[in-house]
Amino acid sequence: RRETVAWIGRTQLSDVIAKKMGHLSAVKIVDFDSARTDELVRLWRESFEFGVGVVDPHSISDQRDYFVNTVVPNNAVRMAVLDDQLVGFIAATKESIAHLYVRVGHHHRGIGTQLLAWAQAQSIGKLWLHAFARNATARAFYEKHGFVIVARGFEPTWQLDDIKYEWAAQHASV
Repeated sequence: RRETVAWIGRTQLSDVIAKKMGHLSAVKIVDFDSARTDELVRLWRESFEFGVGVVDPHSISDQRDYFVNTVVPNNAVRMAVLDDQLVGFIAATKESIAHLYVRVGHHHRGIGTQLLAWAQAQSIGKLWLHAFARNATARAFYEKHGFVIVARGFEPTWQLDDIKYEWAAQHASV
């Protein structure tokens, strides 16, 4: 069957792509729902520990407080939901991405790409973020999506090397 699409907007195009890919069709990017804070913080903890390969020494209640009192007030937060299960989230401003996490076991399904696309669409045309150098999966993801390394550093709280990435939208010249 052939689909004919005239001019369609960004959201509609992503829906068409998602349907063609099948596994994305049910993933929805929705506004943060504070009733899901505990679920989100557990996802964040599990995904962070899996990706970075460290055990977070902070209590889950401290992490929840940090999320509620620091992350939420300073970022727009969106959640990826699949069949009513929280499978990822992003916290970003128009200039930067503070957090992007996908539930362990749900990687390589386009969920992170959808979250990133939301951040790029609401950005000022460029974004920056930090990733831990040892998180090879995150680094490959960002590099695949056009982020480039602009600095290397050391994160003192975690005592880990980190990398600063930047992305800029490509504008076609006329």
